[in-house]
Amino acid sequence: MFPKKIKLPYYALWVSLINVILYNRPMFSYVYDHIDHCTFNGVLLIVSLVVLSIVLNGFAFYLGLYLLRGIGKWILVLFFGLNSLCVYFINTYGVVIDITMIGNVFNTNFEEAGSFFSFSLLFYFIFWGILPGLLIHRFQFSGVRLKTFLLHQFFLLIFLLSLAWANAANWLWIDKNSTRLGALVMPWSYVVNTSRFYYYQHQADQKEILLPNAQITDDHKSVVVLVIGESARSANFSLYGYPKNTNPQLSKVPGLQAYKAESAATYTTAGVKAILDHKETNKLYEILPNYLHRNGVEVLWRTTNWGEPNVHITHYQDREYLQERAEVDGTVYDDILLYGLNDWISQSQNNKIFIVLHTSTSHGPLYHQKYPLEFESFSPVCKSVELSQCTQEELINAYDNTIVYTDHLLAQLIESLQQLEEFNTTMFFVSDHGESLGENNLYMHGLPMSIAPEVQYQIPFLVWTSDPSALFKDQKTASQYHVFHSVLDFLGVDSPVYDPDQSILK
Repeated sequence: MFPKKIKLPYYALWVSLINVILYNRPMFSYVYDHIDHCTFNGVLLIVSLVVLSIVLNGFAFYLGLYLLRGIGKWILVLFFGLNSLCVYFINTYGVVIDITMIGNVFNTNFEEAGSFFSFSLLFYFIFWGILPGLLIHRFQFSGVRLKTFLLHQFFLLIFLLSLAWANAANWLWIDKNSTRLGALVMPWSYVVNTSRFYYYQHQADQKEILLPNAQITDDHKSVVVLVIGESARSANFSLYGYPKNTNPQLSKVPGLQAYKAESAATYTTAGVKAILDHKETNKLYEILPNYLHRNGVEVLWRTTNWGEPNVHITHYQDREYLQERAEVDGTVYDDILLYGLNDWISQSQNNKIFIVLHTSTSHGPLYHQKYPLEFESFSPVCKSVELSQCTQEELINAYDNTIVYTDHLLAQLIESLQQLEEFNTTMFFVSDHGESLGENNLYMHGLPMSIAPEVQYQIPFLVWTSDPSALFKDQKTASQYHVFHSVLDFLGVDSPVYDPDQSILK
């Protein structure tokens, strides 16, 4: 039996209590693990955060329900459903719901989203989201007068300010950990960060800033192929000292250069943009393929992935385009990016050609589906979408097999480029970001750079060229921003924005 009606302020606090109990455990676990909870200040902080969460949510829910009435209850049901999904991904993959993760969500296509489906996800959504949401919707509340409402809100504000003052000794700790705390509190982590994402997206959607005109300085036939890796971390490349032989083919390629590098971000959209930008900036400058295309270079973009900036070129070929022409009926792997590539190059009437191959080979969680079976060099492998359910050995084996397949793709590409004897050919392989494989109970990628582990931003940066006159600088490290200027060098393009210090060529 449900009571006929509950007074609105009690209803708001009751819903807030359920919200805190069901969905804010990750936040309180983080606080408990990162403070000295045996001290007075530690105990005060934990108790204050519990009370603060209940009262602050109650304050917001009270305001929303007073203004929106019945619609407000359905919004709470929506919050509960979204909260349950967020808690699932936090508990399963160790993610934090900050603005970068919101960007990942909105840049995820249907295929990638489907790869995360599991019965545990369905259980979370139904039993931790939908059912509690429908329960709170069944209860009815009675309204209050405006004077009473304003009085309640005033005293709640006074109480919240008093609580903040009582925790003055903990302000420094709270400020230091505010990013992580804000990304774990439900539902405000995704409400606030979704608003921030769309604000910055609106800023980014403004017309791109054109770079100064460039000039091609010679008529030598040159081809540069930039392969953008997906979630490839250098720690698992034997070229960088990994004990398992994940690079059996590339290790035999003469003249291959392997630089230590770090990505500019831990998620695809920002990582790919950094690879294509001429410098580190938050502004929407013209990216490399657009710039070269506008200045007379033939540009081809092939992709089995997503998340790239707006590409303004003539030749853009996605997975569906390539699958149709290659007449592939079964599973599509990244070797489709090489389909007919040499023929396309040979038919070009341009002496300067730039090609981008945007792969998806090492993207989780279903690593074992990213490579053909003949490249399963290491076993047993993880075949579960819930990576924490696999052993560390199974998870790493599955991921390492994607690196073995990447090794094959790059070696096959180099072999095909060597057949273009009339061209000077160059290949770059740079990953968008790295990947976590269960270290410290973290999985995949997307953590803020300030707290991300090294494996999420330490990436491979490989270069090969057929040009015997091309001499590489004696340097051990490179960055994603080296790509722009190095490509200009290889193609013989002179530009006012060219920075010789950012090129890997002497």
